[in-house]
Amino acid sequence: MTKEDEMLEELKKIRMSLEPKPSPPAAAPKGLWAEFMDFLSKYKVMGLAVAFIIGLYLGALVQALVTDLIMPLVGLAIPGLANLADYKVAVASQFFTVGHFIAAVITFIIVAFVIFILVKVTKKWIE
Repeated sequence: MTKEDEMLEELKKIRMSLEPKPSPPAAAPKGLWAEFMDFLSKYKVMGLAVAFIIGLYLGALVQALVTDLIMPLVGLAIPGLANLADYKVAVASQFFTVGHFIAAVITFIIVAFVIFILVKVTKKWIE
């Protein structure tokens, strides 16, 4: 056996010793509640629900920002594009309807806080 073959054999032994051994499969939880908790933790259902809800309200927030604040600025800069949704002739003065945007911000903050509380409660259930 050459030195290179010995080195290769030694490297194979080292690699084999460093590879993690497969662990035996965990026993299935018993009972409906335990199965439900296992389902929640294994498939990250709460994380998916949180991401969906936050994304939904964040989309509404961005839509309100664009509709109520940015588009009137565009209407001031380009008089023919006062309201792209209706595509009407430019009106002499532009109005910034910040009420809808502020309501969207407040709604987003409230929903994000409620989701935060739900995640904290769910983490305590799973632990």
